[in-house]
Amino acid sequence: MKYVGAHVSAAGGVDQAVIRAHELKATAFALFTKNQRQWQAAPLSDTVIAQFKAACQQYGYQAGQILPHDSYLINLGHPDSDALEKSRSAFIDEMARCQQLGLSLLNFHPGSHLKQIDERDCLARIAESINIALDATQGVTAVIENTAGQGTNLGFRFEHLAAIIDGVEDKTRVGVCIDTCHAFAGGYDLRTDAACDDTFAEFERTVGFDYLRAMHLNDAKSAFNSRVDRHHSLGEGNIGHAPFRYIMRDPRFDGIPLILETVNPDIWADEIAWLKAQAA
Repeated sequence: MKYVGAHVSAAGGVDQAVIRAHELKATAFALFTKNQRQWQAAPLSDTVIAQFKAACQQYGYQAGQILPHDSYLINLGHPDSDALEKSRSAFIDEMARCQQLGLSLLNFHPGSHLKQIDERDCLARIAESINIALDATQGVTAVIENTAGQGTNLGFRFEHLAAIIDGVEDKTRVGVCIDTCHAFAGGYDLRTDAACDDTFAEFERTVGFDYLRAMHLNDAKSAFNSRVDRHHSLGEGNIGHAPFRYIMRDPRFDGIPLILETVNPDIWADEIAWLKAQAA
């Protein structure tokens, strides 16, 4: 079973994200549980939590179909100790919010070395940050998203993801989300079925499909191996339709949220319908 949706707005309350996903005829969705550009937010009230859970029950969304995303401000590999602690505290809060909402996944960008520490040390800090957050929470899996490698961001190589996972003590509560735009910009070709075969074979060798918990389905305005993160609508960018057909027809991608972060929300319903049609 393929679960397909988009990253919808939670404006007006997290329960409104559920309603917006249903209106798109989505079978999965992503959301922020707080303002993604602020460090702090008001705690989730019992009323808000109950409304979210009721909406999920009403529209048939289980925890495994929902992919919350953490704040963009968080850097779990920050070289500065004070900034690192601030990020770790914020990440634990994000995990706790997911736990309160009954969600089982939290998607996040791994971190950046800011040219102040080497890659190996930064990856080790990210793994340590995940361990601290897992110890402080229950039932939520930390889902590492691959990046495009823009600036000093790590996670653009499958080896980075594998190194982080290797440092996580509880392997049952760590996974990855592969973003197709980021993979393409990071040097993994997806433009043909043969290229997809090669890229996902490398993913299996390096990380393993056992750790795949979600995907972001995005075409790319950016060029191949450019290390530039610029999303586009499906089939309108430099990747084309091939990988999205491939993913929808391959059972290795069953049972996980497949989330659009494409640039035109007005056509999300059409993109979701097209994706569903490929699986048929």
